[in-house]
Amino acid sequence: MWYNGLLDLSVWQLVVVTLVMTHITIVGVTVYLHRYSAHRALELHPALKHFFRFWLWLTTAQNTREWTAIHRKHHAKCETVDDPHSPVVKGLSTVLRKGAELYAEEAKNPDTLRIYGKNCPEDWIERNLYSRFPIGGVTLMAVIDLALFGAAGITIWAVQMMWIPVWAAGVINGLGHAVGYRNFECRDAATNLLPWGILIGGEELHNNHHTYPNSAKLSVKPWEFDMGWAWIKVFSFFGLAKVQRVAPIAHRVEGKRNLDMDTAMAILNNRFQIMAQYRALVIKPLVAQELAKADASVRHQFRRAKRLLSREPSLLQDQQQQHIDDMLAQSQALKVIYEKRLALQQIWARTSSNGHEMLEAIKQWVHEAEASGIQSLHDFAAQLKTYSLRPVSAT
Repeated sequence: MWYNGLLDLSVWQLVVVTLVMTHITIVGVTVYLHRYSAHRALELHPALKHFFRFWLWLTTAQNTREWTAIHRKHHAKCETVDDPHSPVVKGLSTVLRKGAELYAEEAKNPDTLRIYGKNCPEDWIERNLYSRFPIGGVTLMAVIDLALFGAAGITIWAVQMMWIPVWAAGVINGLGHAVGYRNFECRDAATNLLPWGILIGGEELHNNHHTYPNSAKLSVKPWEFDMGWAWIKVFSFFGLAKVQRVAPIAHRVEGKRNLDMDTAMAILNNRFQIMAQYRALVIKPLVAQELAKADASVRHQFRRAKRLLSREPSLLQDQQQQHIDDMLAQSQALKVIYEKRLALQQIWARTSSNGHEMLEAIKQWVHEAEASGIQSLHDFAAQLKTYSLRPVSAT
């Protein structure tokens, strides 16, 4: 019958078809729009690029240049009043409810497109079809869905139209800057969300991405799953993709005990992993040690100590900073490791343009850490000496 469409599928078949089509859409967003167009973390075969352009025109009405420009501006102006969709500034509720509207509003800003929209498609089909008739694709998709699936095609089409606004514009841009866990203390509030990998293509690993925005691979922990990276590996196998960049690897040379320029550059290159190690090897054990010996009357001061002492300072609220101050007043050891953490971060913020100055600053930091009398800090300082840009054996 006509209301079952040309394919006359069962309910479960319709569910599977819907999930497959929405999955193709999210792969197009994460691989083509995000990792390729916005960040150039990989190169794609022209045929694959055009397929994704066409599919996204059908299923999202999304223009490559607009999406790319808005996303690049998001990174450049993250968590400021100029960020197109920061929940820190605009409020989580606003971004969750109006994520797509925030995109549409920013797409009307000619300065955003001019400054951040460079190196995007401007060929004949872009000018005369995709950009000229932005809703032509979704209209065509509605006709196709109705023809193939009958009355159920309306529901399938509605799910397709909602998929990116809900998951990407709402959940990732909203919850991905508000809740979740952080592997790295980057300078914005980005977090990782689990376990949505198969639904949103690895985009839920948002903290990893904001730490290493130019990496084609978003997962960093063994238990994290990046669906987009899995597809990139498949495309690469068939010669349809070529990875340009991934997150740096923190190489260590066991037995290395001299701080040289190679060490300094390796520390700068891997500073986020190193600060994550500082949290695990220095802050965590010392907080446990201080909590165990603290008097019951002040033990509440150490609530959330590990997270607060590791937090990016620019993201701390006044109440959180006061909590830290109260906690440090109760423990000289915690005060030392907290100040040493801030001092280590300041080294590459202040001296990254001058390698020799940075090397001398790191040497001074290591000397003071080893003389601190705090074993975990002494051990971490010794570990710093083992970092290298290359995975070579100690001589």
